[in-house]
Amino acid sequence: MKWGMTTGTCAALAAKAAAILLMRGERPTEVDVPLPDGNRIQHRVHLFQKDGKSASATVVKDAGDDPDVTHGSFLISTVKKNKLKSIRFFAGQGVGTITRAGLAIPPGEPAINPGPRTMICAALREVSEQGFDVTISVPNGEELAQKTFNPRLGIVGGISILGTTGRVRPFSAPALRDALKCALDVAIAADIRNLVLVPGNMGNKAAQHHFAVNEQQIVDVSNEWGFMLAEIEKHCFEQVLIVGHPGKLGKLAKGQWQTHSGQSDSAVPYISHLASQVSSYQVAGANTVEELFMTCLESTERHLLGTLLATEIKKKIQQTYPALPPTAVVLINLKGEIIGHTGDLTLWRAE
Repeated sequence: MKWGMTTGTCAALAAKAAAILLMRGERPTEVDVPLPDGNRIQHRVHLFQKDGKSASATVVKDAGDDPDVTHGSFLISTVKKNKLKSIRFFAGQGVGTITRAGLAIPPGEPAINPGPRTMICAALREVSEQGFDVTISVPNGEELAQKTFNPRLGIVGGISILGTTGRVRPFSAPALRDALKCALDVAIAADIRNLVLVPGNMGNKAAQHHFAVNEQQIVDVSNEWGFMLAEIEKHCFEQVLIVGHPGKLGKLAKGQWQTHSGQSDSAVPYISHLASQVSSYQVAGANTVEELFMTCLESTERHLLGTLLATEIKKKIQQTYPALPPTAVVLINLKGEIIGHTGDLTLWRAE
């Protein structure tokens, strides 16, 4: 299936094209930008505009074969020079603003996530070291946002500019399961005895940062936890380490083994219930799991909740998949910091 581009990649492409027009007076047909993994991606520029001291470029979002609500949308980046030698971000038409704590970006900031911000900065620095003000707009973004979780998360005025890898992996359960099984087969062929399971890129980075593991040991499960745990039962692994954010992994404690947001419930109510066992604070109003952990609880209570949740996740996994080898569960926040764990981590921390 055809992969696509994230909104963050589109914004970076458009920002670089706009900067080229502003600084050099050129209107390139295509531009390319670096991706977080060191690769590059090239795409066509749909439209240019220059107005006084600013320039704009438009890139059309291509989500590939993924059923992404932003597919075909116009991502417009407008850049103008500033005297600060830094890059500042602003929300234009159709891009939301953060109003509540608990997300990767603090309240009051435009809903342009850290990954896209890094990509946009890298793309602009390929053009100039000049400081820039960057405004991202999506003309139909406010309408599209109603089809997302943004209103419930306190993001008002439009969509979020997202993406940690720069690419959109198409969602197809059979194709995805085939790919995941191939990843497991590769680990088996490499004689990997101790396996690390992560939901995605965030868990992968945290696993390598906190533990003595290599990339060959790490398998990206995506949302297919039931499928992958059942597959792992069929093989002779010695230990399993699970690392991820409780927003995803918390669903496993409820027995939801397919964690895609369209096929599972939010983990917030369940984790809020657990939080009431370790905290006297009122946490019922939390909109996200991150907000619940990082703003509604003190540090000691955060650790207690993380440990309790990790324990419940491990217990449910053992009940449902009893043939699994000894399993440890580690929970991280959006910064990659460990907020709770259970199971024997001795092997994983060995140098």
